Amino acid sequence: MSTPQDTASISSRPSTMPKSWSRVVITSVSPTVDGGEWPIKRAVGERVDVTAGVIVDSHEALSVELVYRHEDDDTEHVTRMSPTENDEYRGGFEVSEVGNYLYRVRAWINRFATWQDQFQRRLEGGESQAEIDSELKVGVSLLEDAAEGAPEDDRELLEAHIEAFKNKNAQAALGDEIAELVRRHAPHEQQSTSATYEVLVDPKRARSGAWYEFFPRSTRDDGEHATLDDAAERLPRIKEMGFDIVYLPPVHPIGETNRKGPDDAPEAGPDDPGSPWAIGGFLEDGSKGGHKSVHPDLGGIEAFDRFVERADEIGLDVAIDIAFQCSPDHPYIEDHPEWFYHRPDGSIRYAENPPKKYQDVHPINFETEEWPALWEELKSVFEHWIDHGVTTFRVDNPHTKPFAFWQWCLRELRKDTPELIVLSEAFTKPKTMHHLAKLGFNNSYTYFTWRNTPEELQEYGEQLFHTDAVEYFRPNFWPNTPDILHDELVHGGRPAHKSRFVLAATLSSAYGVYGPPFEHVDNRQRETKEEYAHNEKYEIRTWDWNDPTSLQPFMARVNRIRKENPALQQMRSIRFLETKHPDLIAYSKEIANNLIVVVVSLDPHNACEGQLVLPNDDLGLPLHDGFGVHDLLNDARYTWRGDHHYLKLTPDTPAHIFRIERAEGKEQSHPTYDQLVHA
Repeated sequence: MSTPQDTASISSRPSTMPKSWSRVVITSVSPTVDGGEWPIKRAVGERVDVTAGVIVDSHEALSVELVYRHEDDDTEHVTRMSPTENDEYRGGFEVSEVGNYLYRVRAWINRFATWQDQFQRRLEGGESQAEIDSELKVGVSLLEDAAEGAPEDDRELLEAHIEAFKNKNAQAALGDEIAELVRRHAPHEQQSTSATYEVLVDPKRARSGAWYEFFPRSTRDDGEHATLDDAAERLPRIKEMGFDIVYLPPVHPIGETNRKGPDDAPEAGPDDPGSPWAIGGFLEDGSKGGHKSVHPDLGGIEAFDRFVERADEIGLDVAIDIAFQCSPDHPYIEDHPEWFYHRPDGSIRYAENPPKKYQDVHPINFETEEWPALWEELKSVFEHWIDHGVTTFRVDNPHTKPFAFWQWCLRELRKDTPELIVLSEAFTKPKTMHHLAKLGFNNSYTYFTWRNTPEELQEYGEQLFHTDAVEYFRPNFWPNTPDILHDELVHGGRPAHKSRFVLAATLSSAYGVYGPPFEHVDNRQRETKEEYAHNEKYEIRTWDWNDPTSLQPFMARVNRIRKENPALQQMRSIRFLETKHPDLIAYSKEIANNLIVVVVSLDPHNACEGQLVLPNDDLGLPLHDGFGVHDLLNDARYTWRGDHHYLKLTPDTPAHIFRIERAEGKEQSHPTYDQLVHA
């Protein structure tokens, strides 16, 4: 922190004395991440509310300001911070552009405010006129200091007050108007300034995007390998379901050497397409293509560009998978063998996680002596797809690559592409997940899939949303992935799919779903693994893309509710509520005047009856008068009174999403308002 009291000119100063010092001390600034080592995160349109602890010896008044700017803006903006309690000051600003914002706190002794407070107490205490006249002379000196650097209009006002002071007009020294005028222009004596802190501002979809994953090769109705042009025909349906981002697994050529067969069989048949994550294979002309190529059976790069263009036309973002690993047929193997691990016999080591073996994939050796060239090449993979219109990525297993690489790579990419969104697929230990978020990943997969009781979900939600993690870690909740089919979905069937979907879409404001098997309740699980049988990673599937009996209408309704209610588009206001039933979970979210209460049954087999207990005072609801409630998911309306409300949830109707009106309900406007009990 900068301190203005310079003692360097005092030759007799012992070497142990500080070079400068200030009576004003900024003891704390929040929010920060690890003391400012990492940026906090916001999305466009959100506020940064800053709290600073500021103290001074003795009883002087302080002025505290928040100074901020976008990193590309030379103009700094200043907002006054207001005192609250216990020597804390609060202020804030809204972020309106993607990229980095910088902010700091500065504080100084407000000589005039200190003098004004003491002067008023002298007047009220009945001190002598001589004493008052003497103090007015002190006030004149303070006004003259302020007038010296003031612009003409304000200087004239200050000079008028100086004349009033000289004419012994004690009342001219009182009031907020003169205090604010002087504050704006008086020297900042004994000013201290905090460190400068950073805010990474992302697009709104980083905070509230709904992701839909599907395999483009499985979008034909006849079971043949589809192209990206075929896949583009499915985009309007995905848009109609209310999703924001379509996420494609790797679209690159797939290796033929050691190709895996159905359900990860060690050998593939002649018609097996292989896993898209075995990146690197042959193009139509016989040459090899890797991370910058598109599989010829998907239509090549031209079809990819048409797919992105079609998605953009209807308002969908395209996300692609970045998996830094190579099949034995990847061109990097021949061109850069130094980028891979070698066995003693000279062969390149394939990927292993004993006892699992991935013979179709070679991991990259980031400790190679040629690491600078490797890093530049991998960064250029992102840049290649950015040039083709993609700014949203899902990164496969980033925790198995060096943190230093990601920190450098993501920061470099954001210099030209500040709208970058990167989802971390790191199912690993919490500290690692959180560190990846700190160094630049916008979103992260989570343990949501394995939190299945009300207690587990509440505890996990409080860890994510009620701690400092909310400043940098954006959880992206997925009920399923191609690799993960949890027993809850296997044994809970359609009711569990509905309840898990509501939980994912409303607990967090960012969520995703591996779409086709989820909406069709395909819950066939492999005998030895927690993943789908007939796994689409290894074979082409066919789906009924317009099945009215699927969960598509239900998912569309939930997404529409999300878009119509700002409370569900943010993560910070969640409050867990009591339900009086061990298998019911309830929570509220609110922003401005939009108050949402969600209740979900976690028992897919039985009806659950309980009571929702609302903290009426905390939510701004009347305790005795009625208030309107709209069940958005089931389109029913009620008037509630009091703080205990009967609930019955069934396997067919496993969730409620209530929008609560704080104004008194109009009971005569809807017959169901007279119902006290609802299903």
